[in-house]
Amino acid sequence: MSNIHPTAIIKKGAVIGLDCEIGPYCIIGENVIMGDHNILQNNVVLEGHTTIGKGNKIFPYAVLGTDPQDLKFAGQPSRLRIGDYNTIREFVAINRSNQMEEDTVLGDNNLLMEYVHVAHNCQIGSNCIIANVVQLGGHVHVHDFATIGGVTAVHQFVHIGSYAFVGGASALKKDIVPFSRGQGNPYQTVGLNSVGLMRKGFANEDIAAIKAIYNLFYRNKLNTSQALAKAETMELTEYQQVFVDFVKSAIRGISN
Repeated sequence: MSNIHPTAIIKKGAVIGLDCEIGPYCIIGENVIMGDHNILQNNVVLEGHTTIGKGNKIFPYAVLGTDPQDLKFAGQPSRLRIGDYNTIREFVAINRSNQMEEDTVLGDNNLLMEYVHVAHNCQIGSNCIIANVVQLGGHVHVHDFATIGGVTAVHQFVHIGSYAFVGGASALKKDIVPFSRGQGNPYQTVGLNSVGLMRKGFANEDIAAIKAIYNLFYRNKLNTSQALAKAETMELTEYQQVFVDFVKSAIRGISN
């Protein structure tokens, strides 16, 4: 059985998993489905068609699954999906999507620090760290193992590649390539996230290969089209292919 505080409001139709802890003054809407072993500390609000996996820890005043902040939204029962073992700190807000065709998604093992805002249709992968007061506009994609420093604003539709490190107080208007690090407003890509890659257990030869493909795009004085054309002639490693595929699919162009 779950431990539910008597002041919590759980509306008829909500599904609560086994061994959950639901603290004082939490509100859980009628269309919420929550898995096992979740902890809602107090004053947490879960609304809309929201599905939450197992083992998540949600801190006070987090508000998840409310309507998208989009004037085009017509009230359809769009969705928010949250995976397993996430830590969602105080005052985090995650809106569900603005359309039925695409959900707002948070994967597994992420840390969202205080006052993070995740807008409609965002897709956050797994093992990401998003620091305090980061603001993600609609349709932003954050790939696995990315880190975003505090007080960073991310423009709608921007993609942040896997293992990228975005320094704090940045403004992102273009896509951030995988494995890179940078900072600023305007944002400047300054090199590889080498320390992060080593901490994640990347082999030296893999880091060297990533550095080589990074240099092709950022150090060889080629424009993006020229660098892509040259990359197509190379025999790419697994991680080099991840880098090139990301650049090919960049919606807003890659950052400088």
